[in-house]
Amino acid sequence: MPSNTVTYYDSDLARRPLVSELRNLWEYRDLVGLLARRDITVRYKRSSLGIWWTLLNPLATTLVLWMVFGQFFRFETPGVPYVVYLLSGILLVTFFSQAVLTSGAAIVNNSAILSKVFVPPEIFSVAAIAAATVNFALSLIPLAVIQVITGQGIPWTVVLVPIPIFFLALFAAGLGLLVASAAVFFFDVLDLTGVLLQLVSYLTPTFYPISIVPAAFVWVIYLNPLFSYLEVFRGFMYGGTAAPAWNFAYMVGSALVTFLIGVWVFSRSWRNLIAVL
Repeated sequence: MPSNTVTYYDSDLARRPLVSELRNLWEYRDLVGLLARRDITVRYKRSSLGIWWTLLNPLATTLVLWMVFGQFFRFETPGVPYVVYLLSGILLVTFFSQAVLTSGAAIVNNSAILSKVFVPPEIFSVAAIAAATVNFALSLIPLAVIQVITGQGIPWTVVLVPIPIFFLALFAAGLGLLVASAAVFFFDVLDLTGVLLQLVSYLTPTFYPISIVPAAFVWVIYLNPLFSYLEVFRGFMYGGTAAPAWNFAYMVGSALVTFLIGVWVFSRSWRNLIAVL
């Protein structure tokens, strides 16, 4: 005989910060993969180029900036072709911005599902991070090709590139959960976040060498966490070297602290998020 047992969603059920989130991610890991594939598919559904736009978009941006800053202003990056330096910075900053914005908007964008069916809301934010990571991984293909064409080559340290990617994804996930927690109550937070991310991108030496920054303001660049992620990434991707130890420490520390804060805030406010939706 069919069972008449009905499972109810208890919104008063207490959460254990981090433990509950990790357990939910493991239990719903198949759903995370499904949502990540959906995000990638939907993003390029109406594009004639489809997933190829992931490769062409940063290349088009790089071409424009290379013409302006590489040919007109003649920015010099000793030891590495400017186009490699430029594209590596654009890819990393684009990944970070995309990950934060999409994960921050994930709960609001999926409110129709969350208001009808119980799904741990953090699943949507993590799936958005996963989709952004896949896009970033694909975009590394043209960077590797350009490194070979320009003679920079691909050092053995490229196998260590997943390390900064992992910590940057962790950093973006923490920020995304903070943004998601606020965006449910104040949708304008998403627009404000976009502005702040643009400011951070300008404070990151993506298209300009840090050597042109006045000595009195270099500390501002160093204080920007994204600078350390970029230095570690560039060192592994094309430099064949490891960034200074303080860059590694800042990268790991900022990722872990931001992620833990994001998870704690989300765990404290998740019942209110469901109620609002």
